[in-house]
Amino acid sequence: MSAIIVEHISKSYGDNSPALSDVSFDVARGEVFGLVGPDGGGKTTLFNIMTTLLFPDSGKITLLGLDVEKDYLKVRERVGYLPGTFSLYPDLTVEENLHFFAIMHKSSIKENQALILPIWEQLLPFKKRRAGKLSGGMKQKLSLCCALIHRPDILFLDEPTTGVDPVSRREFWDILTNIQTRGITVVVSTPYMDEATRCDRIALMQEGKIITIATPEQIIQNFKGALFRVKTDHIFSLLQVMDTIPSRCRYYPAGDYLHVSFYEEDTEKIPSLWQQFIQQNGLPAHSLNRISPTIEDCFIELIESNLLFK
Repeated sequence: MSAIIVEHISKSYGDNSPALSDVSFDVARGEVFGLVGPDGGGKTTLFNIMTTLLFPDSGKITLLGLDVEKDYLKVRERVGYLPGTFSLYPDLTVEENLHFFAIMHKSSIKENQALILPIWEQLLPFKKRRAGKLSGGMKQKLSLCCALIHRPDILFLDEPTTGVDPVSRREFWDILTNIQTRGITVVVSTPYMDEATRCDRIALMQEGKIITIATPEQIIQNFKGALFRVKTDHIFSLLQVMDTIPSRCRYYPAGDYLHVSFYEEDTEKIPSLWQQFIQQNGLPAHSLNRISPTIEDCFIELIESNLLFK
Protein backbone atom coordinates (compact mmCIF):
# COMPACT_ATOMS: atom_id res chain seq x y z
CA MET A 1 0.00 0.00 0.00
CA SER A 2 1.28 3.45 -0.92
CA ALA A 3 1.92 5.95 1.84
CA ILE A 4 1.14 8.87 -0.48
CA ILE A 5 -0.88 9.06 -3.68
CA VAL A 6 -0.81 12.36 -5.59
CA GLU A 7 -3.31 12.57 -8.45
CA HIS A 8 -3.35 15.37 -11.05
CA ILE A 9 -2.55 18.24 -8.69
CA SER A 10 -2.59 21.74 -10.16
CA LYS A 11 -2.21 25.09 -8.42
CA SER A 12 -1.95 28.69 -9.64
CA TYR A 13 -1.49 32.00 -7.85
CA GLY A 14 -3.52 34.71 -9.52
CA ASP A 15 -2.74 35.27 -13.18
CA ASN A 16 0.82 33.99 -12.92
CA SER A 17 2.11 30.82 -14.53
CA PRO A 18 0.92 27.65 -12.76
CA ALA A 19 2.96 26.74 -9.68
CA LEU A 20 1.94 23.12 -10.26
CA SER A 21 0.56 21.57 -13.42
CA ASP A 22 -1.04 18.10 -13.41
CA VAL A 23 1.41 16.55 -10.94
CA SER A 24 0.94 12.84 -10.17
CA PHE A 25 3.08 10.29 -8.31
CA ASP A 26 2.99 7.84 -5.43
CA VAL A 27 5.35 7.13 -2.54
CA ALA A 28 5.75 3.66 -1.05
CA ARG A 29 5.70 3.09 2.70
CA GLY A 30 9.16 3.33 4.21
CA GLU A 31 10.62 4.99 1.12
CA VAL A 32 12.91 8.03 0.97
CA PHE A 33 11.39 9.97 -1.91
CA GLY A 34 13.06 13.11 -3.25
CA LEU A 35 11.62 16.08 -5.09
CA VAL A 36 14.59 17.57 -6.89
CA GLY A 37 14.76 20.75 -8.89
CA PRO A 38 15.70 24.44 -8.93
CA ASP A 39 14.04 27.18 -6.92
CA GLY A 40 10.65 28.07 -8.34
CA GLY A 41 10.01 24.54 -9.55
CA GLY A 42 6.91 24.07 -7.38
CA LYS A 43 8.40 21.93 -4.60
CA THR A 44 7.28 24.11 -1.67
CA THR A 45 3.78 24.57 -3.08
CA LEU A 46 3.45 20.81 -3.38
CA PHE A 47 4.70 20.33 0.18
CA ASN A 48 2.19 22.86 1.49
CA ILE A 49 -0.63 20.97 -0.21
CA MET A 50 0.54 17.55 1.01
CA THR A 51 0.79 18.83 4.59
CA THR A 52 -2.74 20.39 4.54
CA LEU A 53 -1.50 24.00 4.61
CA LEU A 54 -2.83 24.84 1.14
CA PHE A 55 -5.68 23.65 -1.07
CA PRO A 56 -5.03 22.69 -4.70
CA ASP A 57 -7.07 24.11 -7.57
CA SER A 58 -7.68 20.58 -8.78
CA GLY A 59 -6.61 17.02 -8.07
CA LYS A 60 -6.49 14.83 -4.99
CA ILE A 61 -3.89 13.67 -2.46
CA THR A 62 -4.27 10.65 -0.22
CA LEU A 63 -1.95 10.11 2.75
CA LEU A 64 -2.16 6.75 4.52
CA GLY A 65 -5.67 6.32 3.13
CA LEU A 66 -6.76 9.78 4.32
CA ASP A 67 -7.90 12.62 2.06
CA VAL A 68 -5.71 15.64 2.86
CA GLU A 69 -8.67 18.02 2.43
CA LYS A 70 -11.51 16.12 4.09
CA ASP A 71 -9.39 14.46 6.81
CA TYR A 72 -6.83 17.21 7.37
CA LEU A 73 -6.97 17.02 11.18
CA LYS A 74 -6.22 13.29 11.15
CA VAL A 75 -3.48 13.82 8.57
CA ARG A 76 -1.75 16.40 10.79
CA GLU A 77 -1.58 13.89 13.62
CA ARG A 78 0.34 11.42 11.46
CA VAL A 79 2.83 13.64 9.65
CA GLY A 80 5.88 15.66 10.68
CA TYR A 81 6.88 18.73 8.73
CA LEU A 82 10.16 20.64 8.60
CA PRO A 83 9.57 23.77 6.45
CA GLY A 84 12.20 25.46 4.36
CA THR A 85 12.65 28.35 6.81
CA PHE A 86 13.44 28.08 10.52
CA SER A 87 10.04 28.15 12.23
CA LEU A 88 10.74 27.36 15.89
CA TYR A 89 10.64 29.90 18.71
CA PRO A 90 14.00 31.74 18.65
CA ASP A 91 13.63 33.11 22.21
CA LEU A 92 13.04 29.67 23.73
CA THR A 93 15.96 27.41 24.52
CA VAL A 94 16.63 24.18 22.65
CA GLU A 95 15.13 22.16 25.51
CA GLU A 96 12.10 24.45 25.87
CA ASN A 97 11.28 24.22 22.16
CA LEU A 98 11.38 20.43 22.23
CA HIS A 99 9.23 20.21 25.36
CA PHE A 100 6.74 22.65 23.88
CA PHE A 101 6.22 20.62 20.72
CA ALA A 102 6.07 17.40 22.73
CA ILE A 103 3.22 18.85 24.80
CA MET A 104 1.45 20.14 21.67
CA HIS A 105 1.49 16.62 20.24
CA LYS A 106 0.61 14.99 23.58
CA SER A 107 3.96 13.22 23.54
CA SER A 108 7.23 13.40 25.46
CA ILE A 109 10.98 13.22 24.94
CA LYS A 110 11.12 10.02 27.00
CA GLU A 111 8.36 8.37 24.98
CA ASN A 112 10.23 8.80 21.67
CA GLN A 113 13.76 8.80 23.02
CA ALA A 114 14.89 5.92 20.82
CA LEU A 115 13.84 7.79 17.67
CA ILE A 116 15.29 11.21 18.45
CA LEU A 117 18.25 10.14 20.62
CA PRO A 118 20.91 10.20 17.84
CA ILE A 119 19.93 13.81 17.10
CA TRP A 120 19.22 14.87 20.68
CA GLU A 121 22.68 13.74 21.83
CA GLN A 122 24.24 16.27 19.44
CA LEU A 123 21.99 19.01 20.83
CA LEU A 124 22.52 18.27 24.54
CA PRO A 125 25.59 20.55 24.91
CA PHE A 126 23.39 23.42 23.65
CA LYS A 127 20.12 22.57 25.42
CA LYS A 128 20.13 25.83 27.44
CA ARG A 129 21.00 27.98 24.41
CA ARG A 130 18.25 29.99 22.74
CA ALA A 131 17.23 28.45 19.44
CA GLY A 132 17.83 31.70 17.55
CA LYS A 133 21.51 31.60 18.54
CA LEU A 134 22.19 28.15 17.05
CA SER A 135 24.19 27.56 13.88
CA GLY A 136 22.31 26.67 10.71
CA GLY A 137 23.06 22.96 11.04
CA MET A 138 22.00 22.83 14.70
CA LYS A 139 18.79 24.73 13.93
CA GLN A 140 17.87 22.08 11.38
CA LYS A 141 18.63 19.25 13.80
CA LEU A 142 16.45 20.87 16.47
CA SER A 143 13.67 21.37 13.91
CA LEU A 144 13.98 17.71 12.95
CA CYS A 145 13.69 16.64 16.60
CA CYS A 146 10.53 18.72 16.97
CA ALA A 147 9.07 17.24 13.78
CA LEU A 148 9.75 13.70 15.05
CA ILE A 149 8.65 14.16 18.67
CA HIS A 150 5.26 12.50 18.07
CA ARG A 151 6.75 9.72 15.88
CA PRO A 152 4.97 10.54 12.62
CA ASP A 153 4.28 7.95 9.95
CA ILE A 154 5.43 10.36 7.22
CA LEU A 155 8.14 13.02 7.54
CA PHE A 156 8.15 15.96 5.12
CA LEU A 157 11.39 17.95 4.78
CA ASP A 158 11.35 21.02 2.54
CA GLU A 159 14.93 21.83 1.48
CA PRO A 160 16.30 20.96 4.94
CA THR A 161 19.97 21.51 4.07
CA THR A 162 19.75 24.83 2.23
CA GLY A 163 22.34 27.20 3.68
CA VAL A 164 23.94 24.43 5.75
CA ASP A 165 27.65 23.63 5.55
CA PRO A 166 28.73 20.45 3.67
CA VAL A 167 29.62 18.49 6.81
CA SER A 168 26.25 19.21 8.43
CA ARG A 169 24.51 18.32 5.16
CA ARG A 170 26.15 14.89 5.16
CA GLU A 171 25.34 14.33 8.84
CA PHE A 172 21.73 15.32 8.23
CA TRP A 173 21.34 12.74 5.46
CA ASP A 174 22.91 10.08 7.67
CA ILE A 175 20.21 10.88 10.22
CA LEU A 176 17.49 10.49 7.57
CA THR A 177 18.83 7.03 6.70
CA ASN A 178 18.50 6.05 10.35
CA ILE A 179 14.94 7.41 10.45
CA GLN A 180 14.01 5.33 7.41
CA THR A 181 15.17 2.13 9.12
CA ARG A 182 12.47 2.75 11.74
CA GLY A 183 9.72 2.48 9.14
CA ILE A 184 9.05 6.18 8.67
CA THR A 185 8.34 7.34 5.13
CA VAL A 186 10.47 10.37 4.22
CA VAL A 187 9.65 12.91 1.52
CA VAL A 188 12.40 15.47 1.03
CA SER A 189 12.88 18.32 -1.43
CA THR A 190 16.25 19.72 -2.40
CA PRO A 191 17.85 21.95 -5.04
CA TYR A 192 21.13 20.05 -4.59
CA MET A 193 21.47 17.43 -7.28
CA ASP A 194 24.17 15.52 -5.38
CA GLU A 195 21.72 14.82 -2.54
CA ALA A 196 19.40 13.03 -4.94
CA THR A 197 21.62 9.95 -4.85
CA ARG A 198 20.69 9.45 -1.18
CA CYS A 199 17.02 8.88 -2.10
CA ASP A 200 15.37 5.59 -3.09
CA ARG A 201 13.53 7.36 -5.90
CA ILE A 202 13.47 10.94 -7.12
CA ALA A 203 11.09 13.12 -9.08
CA LEU A 204 12.85 15.77 -11.16
CA MET A 205 10.73 18.95 -11.23
CA GLN A 206 10.86 22.00 -13.47
CA GLU A 207 8.33 24.86 -13.71
CA GLY A 208 5.64 23.03 -11.77
CA LYS A 209 5.86 19.79 -13.74
CA ILE A 210 7.47 16.44 -13.08
CA ILE A 211 9.92 15.56 -15.84
CA THR A 212 10.66 12.02 -14.75
CA ILE A 213 10.44 9.70 -11.73
CA ALA A 214 12.95 6.90 -11.23
CA THR A 215 15.77 5.70 -9.02
CA PRO A 216 18.98 7.74 -9.25
CA GLU A 217 20.67 4.76 -10.92
CA GLN A 218 17.94 4.48 -13.56
CA ILE A 219 18.11 8.19 -14.37
CA ILE A 220 21.87 8.02 -14.88
CA GLN A 221 21.57 4.84 -16.98
CA ASN A 222 19.05 6.60 -19.25
CA PHE A 223 21.49 9.39 -20.10
CA LYS A 224 21.53 9.40 -23.89
CA GLY A 225 24.67 11.32 -24.77
CA ALA A 226 28.37 10.60 -24.51
CA LEU A 227 29.54 13.05 -21.85
CA PHE A 228 32.99 14.66 -22.01
CA ARG A 229 34.71 17.13 -19.71
CA VAL A 230 36.83 19.87 -21.25
CA LYS A 231 39.56 21.58 -19.23
CA THR A 232 40.67 24.92 -20.62
CA ASP A 233 42.00 28.28 -19.51
CA HIS A 234 40.11 29.89 -22.40
CA ILE A 235 36.55 28.82 -21.66
CA PHE A 236 34.96 32.09 -22.83
CA SER A 237 36.72 31.93 -26.20
CA LEU A 238 35.58 28.33 -26.53
CA LEU A 239 31.97 29.16 -25.68
CA GLN A 240 31.88 31.78 -28.45
CA VAL A 241 32.48 29.16 -31.15
CA MET A 242 30.75 26.10 -29.69
CA ASP A 243 27.65 26.63 -31.85
CA THR A 244 29.77 26.00 -34.95
CA ILE A 245 30.89 22.50 -33.93
CA PRO A 246 29.91 20.00 -36.69
CA SER A 247 28.17 17.57 -34.35
CA ARG A 248 24.96 17.19 -32.43
CA CYS A 249 25.85 18.19 -28.92
CA ARG A 250 24.89 20.30 -25.93
CA TYR A 251 27.27 22.06 -23.60
CA TYR A 252 27.38 24.14 -20.42
CA PRO A 253 29.98 25.36 -17.93
CA ALA A 254 30.42 23.17 -14.84
CA GLY A 255 32.77 24.84 -12.39
CA ASP A 256 36.19 25.14 -14.01
CA TYR A 257 35.19 22.77 -16.80
CA LEU A 258 32.96 22.69 -19.82
CA HIS A 259 30.68 19.66 -20.05
CA VAL A 260 29.88 18.59 -23.59
CA SER A 261 27.44 15.81 -24.48
CA PHE A 262 27.84 14.39 -27.96
CA TYR A 263 25.06 12.51 -29.71
CA GLU A 264 27.08 10.67 -32.34
CA GLU A 265 26.57 7.00 -33.14
CA ASP A 266 30.34 6.40 -33.26
CA THR A 267 31.81 7.80 -30.03
CA GLU A 268 35.34 6.76 -31.05
CA LYS A 269 35.34 9.56 -33.64
CA ILE A 270 34.66 12.27 -31.05
CA PRO A 271 38.31 12.95 -29.98
CA SER A 272 39.45 13.46 -33.58
CA LEU A 273 36.36 15.54 -34.37
CA TRP A 274 37.11 17.71 -31.35
CA GLN A 275 40.75 18.15 -32.33
CA GLN A 276 39.78 19.29 -35.82
CA PHE A 277 37.27 21.73 -34.35
CA ILE A 278 39.91 23.24 -32.02
CA GLN A 279 42.46 23.63 -34.81
CA GLN A 280 39.98 25.19 -37.25
CA ASN A 281 39.09 27.86 -34.68
CA GLY A 282 42.70 28.60 -33.73
CA LEU A 283 42.21 27.69 -30.11
CA PRO A 284 44.97 26.30 -27.87
CA ALA A 285 44.94 22.64 -26.97
CA HIS A 286 42.28 21.51 -24.51
CA SER A 287 42.01 18.30 -22.53
CA LEU A 288 38.98 16.19 -23.45
CA ASN A 289 38.05 13.29 -21.16
CA ARG A 290 34.96 11.12 -21.13
CA ILE A 291 33.18 11.05 -17.75
CA SER A 292 30.14 9.43 -16.18
CA PRO A 293 27.08 11.71 -15.90
CA THR A 294 25.74 12.96 -12.59
CA ILE A 295 22.11 13.62 -11.71
CA GLU A 296 22.71 17.26 -12.62
CA ASP A 297 23.91 16.30 -16.10
CA CYS A 298 20.84 14.11 -16.53
CA PHE A 299 18.53 16.89 -15.35
CA ILE A 300 19.99 19.34 -17.87
CA GLU A 301 19.71 16.77 -20.67
CA LEU A 302 16.07 16.09 -19.84
CA ILE A 303 15.28 19.81 -19.82
CA GLU A 304 17.05 20.58 -23.07
CA SER A 305 16.47 17.42 -25.09
CA ASN A 306 13.11 18.55 -26.51
CA LEU A 307 14.64 21.85 -27.58
CA LEU A 308 17.69 20.26 -29.19
CA PHE A 309 16.30 17.29 -31.02
CA LYS A 310 12.56 17.70 -31.37
